[in-house]
Amino acid sequence: MIIGNFTYTKAQDTYTGEIATLSGSTRKVAFKPSETKADKAPHYRVIGSSKAGDIEFGAAWKKRTDEGREYLSVKLDDPALATPINCALVTSAQEGLLLVWSRDRSKKTD
Repeated sequence: MIIGNFTYTKAQDTYTGEIATLSGSTRKVAFKPSETKADKAPHYRVIGSSKAGDIEFGAAWKKRTDEGREYLSVKLDDPALATPINCALVTSAQEGLLLVWSRDRSKKTD
């Protein structure tokens, strides 16, 4: 499921776009390079704007598929969420950069 559309600015190494969900919330966000250089540190911080200023609500790591396609593995978290959301920022030939999400089907539901 597509939950966001983004563009990439090479000069700033920044992804910008919007995340939208059925709850009606739409948030303008930017994936800005992380200054932390530790091995497992994220490559990008997910930053959103609010009336009080910028807030961080996620992180992203550069990854590569077995077929060699690059993407960003993204984890979004917010106190309003029951659990963090894992998604991926991928390139679509027709639509540019898309943030996609799918529900974890490994858990049994009653």
